[in-house]
Amino acid sequence: MPVAGYVTYVTGIDPIAYSRRRLPPNPRQSFHPFHASELERFPRLFQDADSIPGLTWPILSFQHSLVVMMGELEVQLKQLGRGHTKGDTIVWVPEERVMFAGDLVESEAGVYTGDAYLQDWPQTLKNIAALGPRVIVPGRGPALDTAKKIEEGLDYTRDWVTTLYRCAKEAVNLKMDLRNAMIHTRKTMDPKFGHIYVYEHCLPFDVARAYDEASGIADPAIWTAQRDQALWRELQLDIE
Repeated sequence: MPVAGYVTYVTGIDPIAYSRRRLPPNPRQSFHPFHASELERFPRLFQDADSIPGLTWPILSFQHSLVVMMGELEVQLKQLGRGHTKGDTIVWVPEERVMFAGDLVESEAGVYTGDAYLQDWPQTLKNIAALGPRVIVPGRGPALDTAKKIEEGLDYTRDWVTTLYRCAKEAVNLKMDLRNAMIHTRKTMDPKFGHIYVYEHCLPFDVARAYDEASGIADPAIWTAQRDQALWRELQLDIE
């Protein structure tokens, strides 16, 4: 099962590989062609880019679930449904009922949906709740370590996703172009979420994907540096 591999998450050295000296001879070369493309895509996210050593490559894949024993502790990797991406994977520690949900769940932070399946996401959140976690570590934001915080985090993520997609459907039904869909979405999203961390970074990509899905485009379009920059200029230039 492929999982999301965002450059902001995977460009550091894998500590296990490093400890075993299994790094490629030239980590930066091994990162090509992703390195140049991602630097161009996200110039506003990178600081001291030359310090990034290379990509941590996956060496194991699975379908649906995988059990990993860490000593006597059972750790499960599970694919509970599509949402943030097609291959979202959560880490579940059943003995402790602790879940690392990745970007399927956010807490007090922007919800990036540029590669999402928005119509599927609410059901996936229900699947997460059905496991009965005691603690959820979200993709962004503080840990959800009480039943009330877990409920609030799931509700917050669901609210963002469903509000975004509803606005996109309205825009498509009104035959708006993407720029006007962004304006239309802001009227609803800004008052609710405008104060949230990385809201402005996420919003243009969120609106673009929601607009596509509401238009009947089932799978997310591939993001390139050129597409990213063109979208940012079209929808978000006025905030820079």
